[in-house]
Amino acid sequence: MSQTPHSNTIAGWREWVRLPQADVEWIKAKLDTGARSSALHAFDLEEFTRDGSDWVRFSIHPWQDTAEDAATVELPVHDRRVIRSSTGHTQERLVVLMDVVLLDGTVTAEVTLTNRDEMGFRMLIGREALRGGFLVDAGRSFLGGRAPRQVRRRNRGRE
Repeated sequence: MSQTPHSNTIAGWREWVRLPQADVEWIKAKLDTGARSSALHAFDLEEFTRDGSDWVRFSIHPWQDTAEDAATVELPVHDRRVIRSSTGHTQERLVVLMDVVLLDGTVTAEVTLTNRDEMGFRMLIGREALRGGFLVDAGRSFLGGRAPRQVRRRNRGRE
């Protein structure tokens, strides 16, 4: 699934990423090798049928505690999965395929859609997506650079 030109690119445990299909230029993600799947904070999920296939329309708030720069996305439903959270709770989630631009590479990730409002990161990138050529240095952050200051301020200082 990877389109990353470099293998074994080192990334920090948290990075700013881009979601081109959602026109989201900046979203702070936690890279979590302990999680199999990737997850994205999504709300207002609405399933519908297009050309005989299942699709989902959903909204994304890329920043904590604000609706500024909200994006609405429509993607085909790739799968439905029962996911067990770190607290042991299970939940059925829709899964979509999304391109994630991380550092200088792009990976196509299977992303579950869920409410991450109470989480410190709007996106979690799991080990399946990271297999596309990324190693995570748990002691470092933002190796791909930081978002511009005015962008970070929108994220309410949760860096």
